[in-house]
Amino acid sequence: MSVDILLYSIPPVLVYLLVGGVIGIESLGVPLPGELMLVGAALLSSRHELGVDPVGVAAAAIVGAVIGDSIGYSIGRRFGMPLFDRLGRRFPNHFGPGHIAFAERSFGRWGSLAVFFGRFMALLRILAGPLAGALRMPYRHFLIANVAGAICWAGGTTALVYYAGVAAEHWLSRFSWVALLVAVLAGLIGTLALRGRIGAHIAELEANHRSEADAVLE
Repeated sequence: MSVDILLYSIPPVLVYLLVGGVIGIESLGVPLPGELMLVGAALLSSRHELGVDPVGVAAAAIVGAVIGDSIGYSIGRRFGMPLFDRLGRRFPNHFGPGHIAFAERSFGRWGSLAVFFGRFMALLRILAGPLAGALRMPYRHFLIANVAGAICWAGGTTALVYYAGVAAEHWLSRFSWVALLVAVLAGLIGTLALRGRIGAHIAELEANHRSEADAVLE
């Protein structure tokens, strides 16, 4: 089965549901590739013959992000910071002391803006909702930042990828997938570079936490 035949067999409604579902679950605090799902769906929408509407993709992403973050906020508000201690013991690669310390510093520095900007960063995208609830951020402030961040992130990403795909389809019709792959790889390289910087900062915070724990034990 060719790639084109496989793509034509995917119902647009399924694309919207997958985008909204994956991004919503990610926003709850579950590490899923929400951004990758959004980029992939936006690429599909750039091929008009597939029937995937870019507005539908963006809308599904926005709804999933807002609902997922709001549920995550409720969970964090209900269980508080002890929730992250339990998650850190079970999933140290995603909820370790360094990750939580980095997120807390971001909230301490930016306040509700951390929810807005967190939508553009994988770590904060996962932690923003639950941590905002655990830190007792007023829900009205959280909701405004949550909706604004979701609209800018989902709408901006979809528009950027969609128009890049349309341009590639127009100028390089025979090699559009190659051009799109290059664009995606460039985006991934930039994302990985940013993630590397954040990872180094988290590792430093993790080391400081271990040093403080060892000092207490001594």
